[in-house]
Amino acid sequence: MSKQTAVEWLLNNLLINGLLRLSKDEHSLYKELKDQAKAMEKENSLDAFFAGFNYEGGHPIDQHEEFYTKTYTDK
Repeated sequence: MSKQTAVEWLLNNLLINGLLRLSKDEHSLYKELKDQAKAMEKENSLDAFFAGFNYEGGHPIDQHEEFYTKTYTDK
């Protein structure tokens, strides 16, 4: 079995715990939004991967925090 993405984990847990209830009409929208979220997650993963190639010394943990803050948090 392959690993779940964070998006898949969240959506599955929302469904399992009854926090996300969908009518039959909402299933296609759910799938579309899930696919878009997974595509965004893949793009973010690729950005992080290629940012690693630009590593110029220093401590990787600190650089990850800086990358994450600059990329994903409000300024």
